[in-house]
Amino acid sequence: MKNKNSTEYQERQMNRQEKSTSLGMLSAGIVHEIQNPLNFIVNSSKLSHQSVKALEEFISEVHDLLPDDFREEMHALLSDLGNNIARIAENGDRISDIIRGILRYSRGKDDYVPTDLKELVHEYIWLSYHAVRSENKNFNASIRENYEDDIPLLNLIPQAISRAVLNLMNNACDAVFDKANLTSDATYSPTIVVSIKKVPNAISLVIEDNGTGIPGEVGEKLYMPFFTTKLLGEGTGLGLSITKSILEGKHNGTIRMETKPDEFTRFTVSFPMPE
Repeated sequence: MKNKNSTEYQERQMNRQEKSTSLGMLSAGIVHEIQNPLNFIVNSSKLSHQSVKALEEFISEVHDLLPDDFREEMHALLSDLGNNIARIAENGDRISDIIRGILRYSRGKDDYVPTDLKELVHEYIWLSYHAVRSENKNFNASIRENYEDDIPLLNLIPQAISRAVLNLMNNACDAVFDKANLTSDATYSPTIVVSIKKVPNAISLVIEDNGTGIPGEVGEKLYMPFFTTKLLGEGTGLGLSITKSILEGKHNGTIRMETKPDEFTRFTVSFPMPE
């Protein structure tokens, strides 16, 4: 019986490994396909930026020959066009960073790199917010960011930390959305506060919401794999378990939860201060 169980276990492990490898290959193939049109978009935005500059120079040369109202309208249009092109280039670069992270993750590499935590957190809390908005058109919340100056670069696995931030932010969005649907208080304003600051020997990341809170019996099981309070099909119960593993197992950090039912939930993540 022992040998049979051992063999079944090995087979399950091999199946998981094969599925993981296949998923990694699929992810890599998809992002490579995305990379080609993305490169075209980024390169085109750079060329367009040069064209706008050239047009501005041309208009300045014939400035005195143009009617005043035409000059003003042309400058306004070129300014808007330049700003739009700059935003396209900026977001193209952000997508490229995400693609590089996906590729690193699909290859199974835990690459620790010096990372700007404030920049990463800012990007992924808004990615989470807009993703929730796209799925729930009635969802809305106030997002407040408080980031202390002079936060040092941290040696992190960016794609892993981004996943942890997404998990925590998604939970916060769910909490305030649920409360907004349940409360009879017309003055309730869904709010999520994200802060990063230096504390003794550590960097602290706090994500706090004024949503439904977490009952005591649920809080005790919060990090258990496959435990979830969501409806069937809406959650795997792995989000916080994986988050805890990422923060404590891979980054020597800590995660702590404080809550009061129907008032707030606060997750505090601490990273060791770099030497």
